Amino acid sequence: MGRVERVEAGSPLLGDYIGLTDVALRSRREPAEGLFMAEGEKVIRRAVAAGHPVRSLLLEEKWLPSVEDLVSAVDAPVYVASRDTLTAVTGYDVHRGALAAMTRLPLADPDELVARAVAGAGEGGCRVAVFEDVVSHTNLGAAFRSAAALGVDAVLLTPRCADPLYRRSVRVSMGAVFQVPWARLASWPDDLALLRAAGFTTAALVLDDDAVTLTELADRTRLGQLQRLALVFGTEGDGLRTGTTAAADLAVRIPMTGGVDSLNVAAAAAVVFWATAAGPREGAQSRR
Repeated sequence: MGRVERVEAGSPLLGDYIGLTDVALRSRREPAEGLFMAEGEKVIRRAVAAGHPVRSLLLEEKWLPSVEDLVSAVDAPVYVASRDTLTAVTGYDVHRGALAAMTRLPLADPDELVARAVAGAGEGGCRVAVFEDVVSHTNLGAAFRSAAALGVDAVLLTPRCADPLYRRSVRVSMGAVFQVPWARLASWPDDLALLRAAGFTTAALVLDDDAVTLTELADRTRLGQLQRLALVFGTEGDGLRTGTTAAADLAVRIPMTGGVDSLNVAAAAAVVFWATAAGPREGAQSRR
């Protein structure tokens, strides 16, 4: 059982939690130290279930009874503090009342990840999402949540993508970053070759009027013509690199109306995941 200790701002025990809103600092420090932060009871539970060791827990005092079973299960110190102390240490109002400093697991090898995705895919085929240079932690977290909800088998990130385990990504994803297997590519767009070698058709999402429509892609998927499909999404501002689009097997566009030329990358990913899914349209369960 984790040992419970009351702490105040300035305690040396809270080093992991200092300045959580400093993106530059945390982005440098956390990967280097093998650390990430999980915020909120549900997210912490999902991270623990995924096998991430807990370094420590930091709780607002009133939240301790609701996570008593979690406290009993972890072999890590549990720090209890007032809401004002949490705000002073972290730099923001921790309204979910619970934080955990957790240990990162080793990054998956992209080739092995793709092979496992193919091996574990069902009759509907295998879908992999690739995100190129998506630097917004919020967008990346939202995209992971959609990937988990809509049955994407794996996610690949280019070297310049944001960190899925940054606190904001984890929070926005509601812990989905622990559900969908992911890996970071080493060389892009050269690594498109590993998808092609595994039998994937690569579909680059673009704004080109000459590209095939998402409806056409979805039809081919439902007809079983694209059993292994890699969906490639570009950065928030400029979209995909020209070289990436040229190297992909297909260029695909989402038809737009109302004078809107594009969707936010997280919204676009959700639309594409839904359209190309084998199952959601039939027998999807509503959660209230």
